[in-house]
Amino acid sequence: MTRKPSPAISSNTIEIETQPLVKPTGFREYDARWWFGLPSEEKPSELNLYGVQALGEGLGTLMYERGVDPKIAVGHDFRHYSLGIKQALMLGLINAGIEVLDIGLALSPMAYFAQFHLDAAGVAMVTASHNKNGWTGVKMGIEAPLTFGPDEMSRLKNIVLNAESKARSGGSYKYVDGVRDAYIKDLTKGIKLENKIKVVAACGNGTAGAFAEEVLTAIGAEVVPVECELDYTFPNYNPNPEDMKMLHAMADAVKANSADVGLGFDGDGDRCGVVDNEGEEIFADKVGVMLARDLSAIHKDAQFVVDVKSTGLYNTDPVLIENGAKTDYYKTGHSYIKRRVNELDALVGFEKSGHYFFNAPIGRGYDDGLVSAIAILQMLDRNPEKSMADLRRDLPMTWGSPTMSPYCADEEKYDVIEKIIAEAQKDAQAGETILGQKIVDVNTVNGVRMTLEDGTWGLMRASSNTPNLVVVVESPASEENMIGMFREIERRLAGHPEIGEFDQKI
Repeated sequence: MTRKPSPAISSNTIEIETQPLVKPTGFREYDARWWFGLPSEEKPSELNLYGVQALGEGLGTLMYERGVDPKIAVGHDFRHYSLGIKQALMLGLINAGIEVLDIGLALSPMAYFAQFHLDAAGVAMVTASHNKNGWTGVKMGIEAPLTFGPDEMSRLKNIVLNAESKARSGGSYKYVDGVRDAYIKDLTKGIKLENKIKVVAACGNGTAGAFAEEVLTAIGAEVVPVECELDYTFPNYNPNPEDMKMLHAMADAVKANSADVGLGFDGDGDRCGVVDNEGEEIFADKVGVMLARDLSAIHKDAQFVVDVKSTGLYNTDPVLIENGAKTDYYKTGHSYIKRRVNELDALVGFEKSGHYFFNAPIGRGYDDGLVSAIAILQMLDRNPEKSMADLRRDLPMTWGSPTMSPYCADEEKYDVIEKIIAEAQKDAQAGETILGQKIVDVNTVNGVRMTLEDGTWGLMRASSNTPNLVVVVESPASEENMIGMFREIERRLAGHPEIGEFDQKI
């Protein structure tokens, strides 16, 4: 009989070691994330290994419920606890009657690739992605190249928390060697740079360090590896190419090595951050515009998908307009954008976080930081007369912020955002002004994005995978207006005591 998990853990050591623990808030919109710190730490664990086993049993039960082939590829990232979590997950899957194919240490996109390579219906990647040490999680899917969305996550949550899992015979385990080599061969097949390009590859000591240098060297780049030695303590900075500390470190390395470009990868290798040859950090949505320009010149009337955190240039850039490109703004989140790309048969989906989803003929529709890196180097290779900085300067000028994340508890963040949306809609209807301008658009597809008459906009939404809100602002008019919009958002958030400190500000 399946044991019903506890949503909270007691101080009783026997209970800790005998009962599954699964905090309900760990089931996010499109993947699962839990704090896995030691029970003695100030912040209590939200998950234990019996809880992970229950998650595996629930995932296997869902696979049978959805009628897919009961075969799954499973990988893990390079954190000191990820292998143990993966083993508990695999035990649960086997108990549920699933054929488990263990691909070993992996990047998330390598696990997605394994679905195709091994003809597996399912994928489960144990990773905390860019989260700090102490966090763990699982990215899952049962329909390549898609990963779970709210429907699957909601059902999985109910199965696990209500102990609806079913034990079945027929489960098995096999370690599959050679997937890493097949993945690298697939990435680099038929690609060779014609011009000399020197690239800094920064991995923040995360799992991508076991892949990036080899892949980029194979296509003909001269690679300067930076923090590519795997070290799960992350001694230099957390591997998150959206974080300014990592971007500044990349900029220093680019200038010190006179590199043509700096490329940085997050902890599980599905995102890529960029610094140009002058050491200027380029936010991922602007890099997306550069790539969209390059690719829409080759693929006429190309369809793109971008998330609501992204720059407004996708709709206003004259080059994209001339090339006949079309852009759809959609919900933030790798599962949402991936599904939208698939639904619209778009060429590429771009997220401000650095998740890029290249569809055929470039990729298979899932997010892969190395595919993104190769596309960026090919763009430079096709424009030998221009540097990365030149391509950046070719874009229309806008002033934009990094993604900023004030704290807000998982149990409260969605209710808070609903209140903020209602306030914004009320102000727009009443003709209220910001920076002396009317609010001309209130987009609520994902949180609320308020746009002013001069195109200045600000976004407030709930993070899908951490206890935070997400704030982004941009102005095509001036840096002053960009900062002014941020101050307005600060003022609005201050009216909600549930919201805590920002991780960074402008």
